[in-house]
Amino acid sequence: MISNTIFLGIVGPTQVVVIVALILLMFGGRKIPELMRGLGTGIKEFKDATKSDKESKEDETK
Repeated sequence: MISNTIFLGIVGPTQVVVIVALILLMFGGRKIPELMRGLGTGIKEFKDATKSDKESKEDETK
C-alpha cells in the first residue's frame, strides 16, 4: 500500500507533460519565451547579488 503513495518530490514524465500542457493553456505559446527570459534574468540577478554579498563579507573579515 505504501508503494501506491505519491510523494511530492517525485515527478514522473506524465506529471511533466500535464504541467507543461497547463502552462501552455494558461499563458499561450507566445508568452512563454517572455516569461522564461524574465525568470532567467531574475535568477542571474539573484546569483550576482549573493556573489557580491559573499565577497563583501569576505572583505570585512580580512
